[in-house]
Amino acid sequence: MNAVNSAILDASTGWLVLGAFSVLWVFLGWYWGRNSEELDDYVLAGRRVGLALGTATAMATWVTSNTTMAAPQIALQMGIWGMLGYSLGAVGLLMFAPLAGRIRNLMPDGYTSGDFVRLRYGKTAWRIFLVISLCYSLGWLVSMGMAGGILINALTGIPYHFGMTVILTICVGYTLLGGFRAVIGTDFIQALLILVGLVVIAILAIDKIGVDEIHAAALERRPELLNLLMPASIMFLFNNLLFGVGEIFHSNVWWSRAFSFREGVGKRAYALAGILWAPIPIVAGFVALAVPALDLNVPAADMVGPMVAAKLLGATGAVLVLIMVFSALSSSLDSLLAATSILVVEDIYRRHLNPGATAAHLRRATAWIIVGLGVLTWILCAPRITTLAELLYFTGAFVASTIWPIAAGLFLRNASAHGAIAGMLLGSIAGLYSYFAVGFYVAALVGACVSLLCVVAGSLLRPAAFDWDRLREAPPERREVGV
Repeated sequence: MNAVNSAILDASTGWLVLGAFSVLWVFLGWYWGRNSEELDDYVLAGRRVGLALGTATAMATWVTSNTTMAAPQIALQMGIWGMLGYSLGAVGLLMFAPLAGRIRNLMPDGYTSGDFVRLRYGKTAWRIFLVISLCYSLGWLVSMGMAGGILINALTGIPYHFGMTVILTICVGYTLLGGFRAVIGTDFIQALLILVGLVVIAILAIDKIGVDEIHAAALERRPELLNLLMPASIMFLFNNLLFGVGEIFHSNVWWSRAFSFREGVGKRAYALAGILWAPIPIVAGFVALAVPALDLNVPAADMVGPMVAAKLLGATGAVLVLIMVFSALSSSLDSLLAATSILVVEDIYRRHLNPGATAAHLRRATAWIIVGLGVLTWILCAPRITTLAELLYFTGAFVASTIWPIAAGLFLRNASAHGAIAGMLLGSIAGLYSYFAVGFYVAALVGACVSLLCVVAGSLLRPAAFDWDRLREAPPERREVGV
């Protein structure tokens, strides 16, 4: 069975849905961002985001293609622990809550996570961190572009390259028009659509098949999915927890939100987002356990989510899934485009290439980088050389090595640059080795453990005495007038 033959919707219906939501997102992007001329307005929504919008954007951004597409894939491959293990991604949001408040207090004028590493640990650690962060950001962008093409193809039969092009073009378009204000506003609507869609699909799926039938079919045909002692699944449980923490702790997607929230909002927004997000991958992964009961032939593991939903719910359900996952993809792509563009502009363009750039110049450069990132992502998505989960967890070898340098650097004065550098380098190398030598489900776990040892050793052997006031750095607007 191929994706085109299994499509529930016809291509014309698919194009109609995509066209309608594309027009809506672009219009809203223009409307919310029409007055975002200043740099802070364009990249951080004026640093005045409140609790409701803050919670919605954090939750919607974390409901990515990886949640809606890779969670069912992991459940199909690793069973119940895979499904529950994915929900531990909520721990990253919950643990980042106190960090968000700390970041806002220590760096009221900060722009990027790179700013923190540069000021806290020095230029060597900063450049290593930038390599890790940009590799991860690009991998996440590509995984979501791929997911858009896969989803649209599986549900409508529209060719993969067309679907992938649509999702990238629309997200680049409204992010370019409205900047971070557009991202925040559309995320709020997208979060509502995602939650409503998941609740409806879960209720209808249980009503159509029933939990007992799903359990009986899985026990008869795929008993390993119900095995709570599967070693790989148990390792994945801990690996995914650390991977999720590493993703959030280091990524400028989450730091930019900490800088954009009003003072006192960040801690509560991230805590609420973590609580609301936790059930989502369980619901998304649950549909994969219905594969034996439905006797589905799944040609590629990362297509299992949309195929099961479409089989269960028919054309109406397929439209619902298309809207829901299109919203999930958009809410993550726009956030990553906005956050990565300011990281590139602030930490590479201004810090390395044009130190005298004005705020107005940086505002224009950010727009160009958004377009460039969209084009680069399209080029890398075109071959579709791997599955979503394999691509996603390859980056886990890198990001988990940043957990302890970030956490220790925010709260411990004696955290040293030597420990941070060793932690990021050796943690990444160890994680990559384990990825290829053992499997994707241990890369983040190994990388985080090695990094922890390095950070602790560095703090004991070469302790620092950091002055927190060094993190308070004037933004470009103040530098221009000599403040």
